[in-house]
Amino acid sequence: MDKAGPFLWNIAVLIPCYNEAVTIGKVVRDFQAALPGRPVYVYDNNSTDDTRSVARAAGAIVRTETLQGKGHVMRRMFADVEADIYVLVDGDDTYDAQAVNDMIRMLIADNLDMVTGTREHVSHGAYRLGHQFGNCVLTGAVRMIFGARISDMLSGYRVFSRRFVKSFPAVSAGFETETEFTVHALELRIPVGERLVKYGTRPVGSESKLHTIRDGIRITRTIVGLIMRERPLQFFSAIATLLFTIALALGVPVIAEFMATGLVPRFPTAILSASLVLLSFLLATCGLILDSVSLGRREAKRISFLSYPSPIALQARLRRQTCDLRPSYDEFA
Repeated sequence: MDKAGPFLWNIAVLIPCYNEAVTIGKVVRDFQAALPGRPVYVYDNNSTDDTRSVARAAGAIVRTETLQGKGHVMRRMFADVEADIYVLVDGDDTYDAQAVNDMIRMLIADNLDMVTGTREHVSHGAYRLGHQFGNCVLTGAVRMIFGARISDMLSGYRVFSRRFVKSFPAVSAGFETETEFTVHALELRIPVGERLVKYGTRPVGSESKLHTIRDGIRITRTIVGLIMRERPLQFFSAIATLLFTIALALGVPVIAEFMATGLVPRFPTAILSASLVLLSFLLATCGLILDSVSLGRREAKRISFLSYPSPIALQARLRRQTCDLRPSYDEFA
């Protein structure tokens, strides 16, 4: 990209790490080669091996986050690092560093705020069957509820604009943070894109920190929580409809018997049915109230998002500041 002329974008590479001494050195060097002169930040998350020293020896800026969990690391990185464009990648040497240039070009040329590196398996066993199945199920659920604009929700390779990073409300603590990225983008209708990237196997001696069942449950719980927060009317209405249906199934025979005989021999069933009807109406009311609250939160997040310039607006500003020495994004296409 530098061959096109003075390339003044402030680009930062962010690598969250936990016990990645085997791979982190190569990952840092690969991204330094792909983006020469750009800082590479390695945020270590209480590693017990030589991750920090290896990363520092490779030329990375090494920092530490003591709260355990990838979500905590993301929150710290996004708060600490100032840049125009952020490259986020895992430190396990499974993603192709050379793809970063095309992802950045796509972000700038199409004026996007997030470009996801959709994983393309280039070697057998690179993507474990359990992980692949879980990703398909969870991504499918999010696509069905929030919109079908992301095909690999759990990818750890992304490029963000500054306004995405600084307006992202990082809440989760662990691997659920990728789900938050996706839902945040879909809920605010942020412009996003995808690019296929090669996804390889971990080197010998390197182990995945993702546990299929445990983290799958946590991600599922996060999705349910996000639905409850972002789609409260649909969430509570669905439960209310289920309870009302059960109430009808229990109560209709009681009512029919009362109409025929004037007696209510199954009094506990009648009480249960009436209670379920009341509860269903209460849940529907909660859904309506929380939907208004959710709308207000969404508007506040949108205002925060729009308080930062878009990539194309930032480019125009920087071109004016540098007397038009800066090349346009068309030159990088």
